[in-house]
Amino acid sequence: MGNVKMRVWDVKHGNAIYVKTPNNKNLVYDLGRGDYSEKSDDRSPLETLYDHYNIRTIDYLMITHPHRDHIDDILNLDKFVVSSLHRPRFLDKASVMQSISERDRLKFEKYFEFDERYNADASDSTTISNSENYGGLRIKVFQTSNLNNNLNNRSLFSVLIYKGIKVIIPGDNEYESLDLLMKRDDFRDAVKNAHVLIAPHHGRESAYHTDFVKLVNPLLTIISDGSLCDTSANSKYSAMSQGYNVYKNGEFINRKLLTTNSDGEVYIDFGESGGKLYLNIKIK
Repeated sequence: MGNVKMRVWDVKHGNAIYVKTPNNKNLVYDLGRGDYSEKSDDRSPLETLYDHYNIRTIDYLMITHPHRDHIDDILNLDKFVVSSLHRPRFLDKASVMQSISERDRLKFEKYFEFDERYNADASDSTTISNSENYGGLRIKVFQTSNLNNNLNNRSLFSVLIYKGIKVIIPGDNEYESLDLLMKRDDFRDAVKNAHVLIAPHHGRESAYHTDFVKLVNPLLTIISDGSLCDTSANSKYSAMSQGYNVYKNGEFINRKLLTTNSDGEVYIDFGESGGKLYLNIKIK
């Protein structure tokens, strides 16, 4: 059956990922907004999905946690039918809202509107416990719940697996939550020897966990972030990644690390063709 197509958007310091499953379901991970190449803070991935991909339904929406750089595009969400919403549950709205600026208040009000609206369990047709709902794409989700002092550490952590190929989308989990997750056998088994790692918390030092990255042992790490700064762990991720041939401008270049701030959007295509597994990664 088919393949998985992913687009890791350039949304400056933020996160936004689109996934098309082998049975043509539409998955969206986070709602960042902006674009370095267009020198824009307003470019909307959701508008691109609507206007250029002709998508009207989001079958699975994952908001890893409600920080502005992960929900910045949320006011465009009403254009779509959202079949299934996944986010950290039971957050204290008052504590989240108390530090929100007036400029961003509408976005966070919209987030909590969706949080309150989607309060039922997933249906038989949307649950991730049945991978056939998503064309054989397995989705494993992990979370720590006892680190309430830092919303990043409440992020939902996802592993996508298809035909043995793994892509990790960890949200903004930092060292403390990764350290707790690493004590779980099911987590360690899920992340071991992944192919692509989206670096947690935009590749910052606060989320770099040596044992975690060593276990993941990625072919390629992708960092979705703004400009390189003193708190970036780019060189560490590069040193711990094996390297993979990435297609750009008509040729393949071996890379260990891609960053959306310098490489732009990243296109990932993986699955099976002619009885052989393949993983294609392209930047423009």
